[in-house]
Amino acid sequence: MRALLLLALLAGLSASPARAADRLTVILDWFVNANHEALLSAQYDGAYARAGLDVRFVVPADPGSPPRLLAAHQADLCVSYQPELALLDAAGLGLVRVGTLEDTPLTTLLVAASGPIRSLADLKGRRVGASIGATDEALLRAMLGTVGLRTTDVTLTEVNFQIEQALMSHSVDAVIGGMRNYEQIDLRQRGFKATAFNPEDHGVPPYDELILLARRDDAHDPRVVRFLAALREGTATLLVHPDRMWDAFVKDHPDENTPLNHAAWFATLPHLARDPARLDAQRYAAFQDFMVREGTLKTALPVDQIAVQP
Repeated sequence: MRALLLLALLAGLSASPARAADRLTVILDWFVNANHEALLSAQYDGAYARAGLDVRFVVPADPGSPPRLLAAHQADLCVSYQPELALLDAAGLGLVRVGTLEDTPLTTLLVAASGPIRSLADLKGRRVGASIGATDEALLRAMLGTVGLRTTDVTLTEVNFQIEQALMSHSVDAVIGGMRNYEQIDLRQRGFKATAFNPEDHGVPPYDELILLARRDDAHDPRVVRFLAALREGTATLLVHPDRMWDAFVKDHPDENTPLNHAAWFATLPHLARDPARLDAQRYAAFQDFMVREGTLKTALPVDQIAVQP
């Protein structure tokens, strides 16, 4: 009799429906690209599913909108940038950093290799194109300061996202805001030789390039904790099997199978955060102090007001 009861119990358990995965929505910062390869690899590797998550990625119509959409409860997380973090807090959005995708700078200042600019000092009297605004200006101001120049010594021109076109057409002498794993590669593939000056080599403290934001009240949501653990697992798989993950990416996004995206996929690997949840509070404090010195931020905020480790 006991054996029959046990068999009936086991049959009932096997017949019961599996627990539904918890939905989690992430708004990307831009169209799907190699900067999101760790996020995607965790999905292709099944790490989210094993964590009991149904993760959905949303491509924004406006790359400046993800933080606002997140604050308006249109998603659970969004992709953003550490240099903008304190400015988002000043805007009253109530968002905090909960994870890191790329923990080294990718932004760079580019000039034509065949041009007259051989050092930052040669930028005096030249035209510099910027893509974003306040954060790019802060980086440029610090870089120029290392050679005794000010932003008033150059003509700053807004080029929006036409960084490569502005440089190749010689409408500007330099551009800041391009990514060394995209624009720098694309220029090279187009036959345009560029020289790069990296901010961290010229007066700018190191910072995390791409980060994940959550609403402050949801920063310790168990789904976020599970998501970051799955992301760490997916990142590890990506670093060991980048070709396999690339194949999965182009199968999922066949229109992205281009020489540029292929090169960017592998160029991004060294910049990935091995432990996406880990927070370097000292780095965040140092970068805020830098922003205050450059006049972009009025006062430095307590790190735990803008960044947490769930």
